[in-house]
Amino acid sequence: MATSKTSTTAKTAPPVKSAAATAAAATKAATATTTARTSKAAKAVATTTTTTGGAELVVSGPMMRKKELIDAVVATSGAKKKDAKPVVEAMLQVMGNALRDGRELNLHPFGSLKVRRAKDMPNARVLTAKVRQRKPEAIAAAKAANDDTSE
Repeated sequence: MATSKTSTTAKTAPPVKSAAATAAAATKAATATTTARTSKAAKAVATTTTTTGGAELVVSGPMMRKKELIDAVVATSGAKKKDAKPVVEAMLQVMGNALRDGRELNLHPFGSLKVRRAKDMPNARVLTAKVRQRKPEAIAAAKAANDDTSE
């Protein structure tokens, strides 16, 4: 017989919602329709800490496609889909060209994306990239420090 334990914790201030968290919440509805259409059940995102280097091994959830990205942008921005779609497609084209040219992308709050290795294959070019995102706490601290200096 399985029993569940409940713990009580002290209430803290609500966390500051980052733009990434807002976008993630907006995509929740969009991914629900896609996962309902797929034959495989979506796996929950799980993280476990490895013993070497303190890095976390992340098992990803369902893949976000361009249609879902457009729907999330529409939900987040409130723009019409017919207005958002060409903008998102142009943005993806510009980002793809920048990666092809070997440029580093620094796109807050997405993060800094840098290509580490590139390998040409017969039908594709395989890029190994590193994405570095600032933690929401660091963003809030930097904003607070900036607000203090401007006064």
